[in-house]
Amino acid sequence: QVQLVESGGGLVQAGGSLRLSCAASGFTFSNYDMGWFRQAPGKERELVAGIKWSGGETSYINSVKGRFTISRDNAKTTVYLQMNSLKPEDTAVYSCAASALQYSTGTIYSENFGSWGQGTQVTVSA
Repeated sequence: QVQLVESGGGLVQAGGSLRLSCAASGFTFSNYDMGWFRQAPGKERELVAGIKWSGGETSYINSVKGRFTISRDNAKTTVYLQMNSLKPEDTAVYSCAASALQYSTGTIYSENFGSWGQGTQVTVSA
């Protein structure tokens, strides 16, 4: 079955950096779009960044553009989220996710994701 295991979260001061990793197994990783979601207390889960199965296209929510970078290594079946210039409002549980659609074309939508990891806490202090 699909397994997604995140690592790399932690406590960091504002302006600092973290790199999240997500090791995937149980499916043909290179055929699926991948994404990073986050959920802060009292807020809805949101898709922060997505990357196409081919790795050639990425997308981000406006609040993280220029600060976060999503990437993938299909040989290692791992997706990454490099987070720079972190802000207190980035504090949340971050989860990676796999699309439910194989060889998906077009825009990456949050509704297309079907599997999530258990998440890793990211806390940014002021």
